[in-house]
Amino acid sequence: MKKLTLLLVVFIPILLFAQGSEEVQGNDLKDRIYFGGNLGLQFGTITNIEVSPLVGYRFNNNFSAGLGVTYIYFKTNYNNFPDFETNIYGYRFFARYNLTQQFYAITEYENLSLEFFNSIDGSVSRQWVPGAFVGGGYFQPIGRNAGFNIAALYNVLYDELKSPYNSPWVFRIGITAGF
Repeated sequence: MKKLTLLLVVFIPILLFAQGSEEVQGNDLKDRIYFGGNLGLQFGTITNIEVSPLVGYRFNNNFSAGLGVTYIYFKTNYNNFPDFETNIYGYRFFARYNLTQQFYAITEYENLSLEFFNSIDGSVSRQWVPGAFVGGGYFQPIGRNAGFNIAALYNVLYDELKSPYNSPWVFRIGITAGF
């Protein structure tokens, strides 16, 4: 119930802003659907490879919402500790409101399945870890139907012991394309 309440608090303000905005030019589904996502690569003592595609629907020129999936391969290689290798996966829902042509507000709910290593008995357990993000971003168009995104998001459900992120702040860079 607590998670549902949080989702309503995060998404309802954006849904209210969306009412009464201009319609998307063209009524075809192809004019309203867009694809995008993130790709992350880190190699060294920590290897982190992330693929996070998403699909969104433009309700009007200012408001869109959608969903995505996340897959992360993660491996540590520290000298004094045993190697740890895992697969992280999950899903997310988002709502985005364009404040101007380049700047936008965004909320997102994410749920990731993580493995946790118990250093006392050596066991590994898998748990779902939720995240609820609020923030803003910048969109730079690249041609008619594509663009570059950068966003700063704050996780209001951040749990230092369980989160896969190092802090409640998450920064995302990605590409968006419509067809």
